[in-house]
Amino acid sequence: MYKLTFALLTLALTSCAMSNSANSNDAHSTVSTVEPSIEIMSHEANAIIDKSSVIKTLAANFAWTEGPLWLAKEGYLIFSDIPNDKIMKYHPIEGVSVYLENAGATGLHQGDYTQGSNGLLLDSQGNLIILQQGDRRIAIMNAPTSSPRDNYKTLAGYFNGKRLNSPNDAAFHSDGSLFFTDPTYGLKDIMDDKRKELDFQGVYRLTQDGDLQLLDDKVSYPNGIAISTDEKTLYVAVSDQSFPHWLAYDLSPNGKVSNKRVLIDASEYIGVAGEQGMPDGMAVHSSGLIFATGPGGVWLITPKGKVLAKIKTGKLTANCALSADEKTLYLTAHDTLMSIALK
Repeated sequence: MYKLTFALLTLALTSCAMSNSANSNDAHSTVSTVEPSIEIMSHEANAIIDKSSVIKTLAANFAWTEGPLWLAKEGYLIFSDIPNDKIMKYHPIEGVSVYLENAGATGLHQGDYTQGSNGLLLDSQGNLIILQQGDRRIAIMNAPTSSPRDNYKTLAGYFNGKRLNSPNDAAFHSDGSLFFTDPTYGLKDIMDDKRKELDFQGVYRLTQDGDLQLLDDKVSYPNGIAISTDEKTLYVAVSDQSFPHWLAYDLSPNGKVSNKRVLIDASEYIGVAGEQGMPDGMAVHSSGLIFATGPGGVWLITPKGKVLAKIKTGKLTANCALSADEKTLYLTAHDTLMSIALK
């Protein structure tokens, strides 16, 4: 595999192609008109975030942003613009440009939809791992070629001989295994799509040697996923509009999960003005606290499910990522990229 640094040298970076589309492709509905603000709900949050911090809009006019990933070595952020099938690059000085086109839909199978990439990660070798909704697989970046289909190598695309739905979000364990969710958001008709081959939406573990293990097939609309700092807990966001919540599982050293439980039930926010959005992507701070996108924006929560603060973005907020020094939280919010300074 070619490492990310090689890919950077060979990818042609062009000016940002903006879109006025508002296609969300995740379990969200209308856009809030609430002004951005920070609500501190417990003094514990003051060690991480300041109530007076400004929520900045860094770039706008995308279709639906997702999968933010801070690249520490390169000093910039990349993120997915799903409907436009692009990965974008945000540099603090240079601004926004196209990082990669044909990021999630390469025509791998005839008749597939054109949804782009969603979650983005780096493996321990610095390779770019992409959750491709259009191709319905997890792929590793190979090397840019004249054929988008040859740019990637499949890591996981089938379970028991049936195609995955549309891999959404993922998290690496220190042992090299990859935990990921596989809802149906990348399929045109979601659960009723005729191309859907599995009769469930799964939470999986992909081992370093390529063994795909189903951890849970009883989650409706699994979405964001994260692992605690001590690697003893697996978190999964559930974007079920009838029961939006976050799950927690005990995670054993061999990758098995047990003691499934509801960490937070967000049902009371359904239909509440200014609280639009569902539990989605997460970022775990080195303190163990979790930044979890959900109703109204981003929730700062403890591993026990206590809500410490809320970052009200005024936008449907899909995901978030921390900079390497944890001084900045980046937010992919509907058609924008936002940021907020942390302590």
